[in-house]
Amino acid sequence: MTTSPALSSKGKSQSSKAAASGWIGSALEYYDFFIYATAASLVFPQIFFPSENPRAAIIASLATYGVGYIARPIGAFVLGHWGDTHGRKNVLILCMFLMGFSTLLVGLLPTYAQVGILAPILLVILRLVQGFAVAGEISGASSMVLEHAPFGRRGFFASFTLQGVQAGQILAAAVFLPLAHFMPEESFNSWGWRIPFLLSFLVIVAGWIIRREVDETPAFQKAEAKHATPKSPVVEAIRTSWPDMIRVICMALMNTIPVVATVFGAAYAVQAAYGIGFHKDVYLWIPVMGNILACAVIPLIGNLSDKIGRRPPIIVGALGSGLLAFGYLYAISIHSVPLAVLMSLLMWGVVYQGYNAVFPSFYPELFPTRTRVSSMAISQNIGTTITAMLPALFATVAPPGSTNVPMIVGSIAFAITVIAAAACWSARETYRVRMEDLGNPNAVPVPVDDYDRLRNQALANR
Repeated sequence: MTTSPALSSKGKSQSSKAAASGWIGSALEYYDFFIYATAASLVFPQIFFPSENPRAAIIASLATYGVGYIARPIGAFVLGHWGDTHGRKNVLILCMFLMGFSTLLVGLLPTYAQVGILAPILLVILRLVQGFAVAGEISGASSMVLEHAPFGRRGFFASFTLQGVQAGQILAAAVFLPLAHFMPEESFNSWGWRIPFLLSFLVIVAGWIIRREVDETPAFQKAEAKHATPKSPVVEAIRTSWPDMIRVICMALMNTIPVVATVFGAAYAVQAAYGIGFHKDVYLWIPVMGNILACAVIPLIGNLSDKIGRRPPIIVGALGSGLLAFGYLYAISIHSVPLAVLMSLLMWGVVYQGYNAVFPSFYPELFPTRTRVSSMAISQNIGTTITAMLPALFATVAPPGSTNVPMIVGSIAFAITVIAAAACWSARETYRVRMEDLGNPNAVPVPVDDYDRLRNQALANR
């Protein structure tokens, strides 16, 4: 069967629009999510959790970062159901509004000094809403981009979803950088930290304009036309895909690496109780530079996964970044900014991206269209939720005054990445499986020669 030029042109246009929507939407939504993480490390211990015990304040503040992850499994069940029954586009717009307004309200909260215990209670509630909203973002965006992408290029196109996440982190840190550098510390802690949260209003407007332009995916439209969308995708997902969901839960434990890099690492380097003494704006540059490099590396690895498969980059990325966590924390412990930057670039900017660039195609490829968003959302968010309390755990087992922080925290991080690598090794390869056969454990991949021919055709039509 041949494809008309008009249809081919429309398909290419929608593939590009879907990738752009996934990139920009994820960047905007994760900007919201990560400005909270940055504030939780830098200022929230002082303004929402004042205490005569600095250790208690740090642990309490980092625990609220983890609270957002507690809401993610709930959001995954609700938003996954919505994405599989009402469409990928609709769930992404809903996620964006929930995230944007909850973040905006954080910027308007009174402090502990103004209203007492009510301040941290309200903060926790809004963090729960953030966690609920973000639970549907990656699974919805990955499914949308994957289902619009041409065969043989799914890894490349889906990788832009995670490139957008990295860009959101860059934007979050970049907004904090000039504030932390130029404002007096008293002013920054009083009102300057609110500015990034209030800018979320612009996020809401921009995200709505972009996402309304993308069509619903052909795979979902076909299922809807055949009345094949399940009434209860969550139940069906658990009943039919539970082995692969367990694999994704274990692979999603790789969230340990960004926790080490951007959350605990920030508290360890900046908070006075640890005695390292990195200045706020100096330390903020470390994840910024790592993420800038990641943005360049991600599409290259996504494209590589279309050539050699999904599993090799994920396994190498998991084990390599786990080992580099030791070096990164050691660099902070010896007060070496240049070495910390180098370790960040290697761990976060390059090696971790072997996992990060590939999971947006690998995870949804493990599941059928009928339950794709639910299966990925639930399993991925359960995995990341398990890592949710790691910052507080790290601060507990390696508190201020500890002399072996890199070894304690690094060992925990590496053990977790070994579990993720083993789960990936046990999974089937998916990159040569046709869209209609995805999710079928017995699907026969397209022969290598035919796959290469189809991939070359897709490259020629880009």
